Amino acid sequence: MSESEQRFGEFVVVRRHEHVAELVLDRPKAMNAVSTEMARSIAAACDALAADRDVRVTVLTSTHERAFCVGADLKERNSFSDAELVRQRPTARAAYTGVLELPMPTVAAVHGFALGGGFELALACDLIVADDTAVVGLPEVSVGVIPGGGGTQLLPRRVGAARAAELVYTARRVEAAEARELGLVDQLVDEARTGALELAARIAANSPVGLRAAKRAMRLGQGLDLRAGLEVEDAAWRSVAFSGDRAEGVAAFNEKRKPQWPGE
Repeated sequence: MSESEQRFGEFVVVRRHEHVAELVLDRPKAMNAVSTEMARSIAAACDALAADRDVRVTVLTSTHERAFCVGADLKERNSFSDAELVRQRPTARAAYTGVLELPMPTVAAVHGFALGGGFELALACDLIVADDTAVVGLPEVSVGVIPGGGGTQLLPRRVGAARAAELVYTARRVEAAEARELGLVDQLVDEARTGALELAARIAANSPVGLRAAKRAMRLGQGLDLRAGLEVEDAAWRSVAFSGDRAEGVAAFNEKRKPQWPGE
């Protein structure tokens, strides 16, 4: 497996495993609390990944042995004036939006605590893989704010309005087994990073053109009525129907061999 590594600032690393990119949160001294600098680094890493046509799947992981990410850096926030908090908001938003808008399939690997903004980073991914150490939740109302990294919008879309309301309003933490039962995570595995990378490798075996178009169709169609959604799907189908990937996929199927995707 070919691997390379690129660092974005002090706290974010992107590792490459062939066609899978691993976006690594690496601020261990603060359990990956998202400071202004770390938010900038996440956004910069996502910009680079979004522009890289060779990446078929991105996996979001952590170097910390007890936490995926514990959310916003409240120590830093406590030092802000009101004006500084307002100025920092677009930087914070850009980190969450960066993950949410990645064009390829994304998988979060949740080991340990994923709370507040940390769980929102996971919710911004298409799939969440967790292990038995996982503890997730959106505790923002317990400190006088609301989930502001997409949580009030992404959680209801994932688990329904009433279930999301209960979780946001109580600010409670949910452990792995219940999180799986409620649909807060999609798979429980022995070890989150390993399981997420294995899932990503299975996804990455498929057409990169097809994967991106399928994600685009599902994301753009969400919330539309069925007829409008089917138009979104048709536009996505037309974007792949005459691609090199489609020609190779059909040829490989007929020749009973593994496809060599051109990725265009």
